Amino acid sequence: MELSKLLQPVIEIARESGQVILNIYQCSDFKQRIKSDNTPVTSADLAAHKLVTEKLTVLTPDIPVLSEEDASIPLKERERWPRYWLVDPLDGTQEFIAGSGDFATIIALMEKNQPVMGVVYRPVLKIFYYAIRGHGAWKVMPDGKRIRLSVLKHCNDVRSLSIAISRWQDVSIITGRLTSSRSYDLVLLGSASLKSCLVAEGGVDCYLRLGPTGEWDTAATQCIVEESGGRILDMTLSPLSYNERDSLVNPNFIVLGDTGLPWREIVRFDG
Repeated sequence: MELSKLLQPVIEIARESGQVILNIYQCSDFKQRIKSDNTPVTSADLAAHKLVTEKLTVLTPDIPVLSEEDASIPLKERERWPRYWLVDPLDGTQEFIAGSGDFATIIALMEKNQPVMGVVYRPVLKIFYYAIRGHGAWKVMPDGKRIRLSVLKHCNDVRSLSIAISRWQDVSIITGRLTSSRSYDLVLLGSASLKSCLVAEGGVDCYLRLGPTGEWDTAATQCIVEESGGRILDMTLSPLSYNERDSLVNPNFIVLGDTGLPWREIVRFDG
């Protein structure tokens, strides 16, 4: 399969999804409810889900789609998939509801349970992030300008670091994980994918996530971050895994920019 031939159609699907979300967002005419996992879902999530799953199915009829809004497929069926699409139609639903603009559509192509392509579209700013494994990561501006992404690099004796965290995160939980070896600037942002992309483009040094997320929140951005020179690891500093458990909930994780920094001196990891 030539991934480069799929990239532009997937970007267009993400753009169309973003426009559907943006239309609902701008008129503030949406319904919302709380799902069984105590997270919100809106009519914009569901409209984007419908569009993305239908379009991907037409694009690649033989590749199944696993979306946050249709994630009840049992492991017994999922584990037979050699490749599949992993989608969050609207990442940052709380931000959508709050009106911050910090939300995105995320689409990843998985092969052998690892991301080989990732697309993230931020509709309010009309900005894309994307990567294909082995071909670098890129940011596309509204005027079409492409910028190659690269994480921040430091000398090991850097004394101040910037860390992205969720606006909805209890800050004391984050600061409790940070040692006194550095000073820290906490950057509050919305969706998980946008914080990971901020690491990929060198906007912050890392993103620390302590709390539940889904595999759809990290798959596309893992490809983007790794192609930018960074890593996404759990709090034992092990790689994230995909489609290997009944649950699709991620463990706590950290998105690292400069992997050469002594992170065990900077963050209190598990174990």
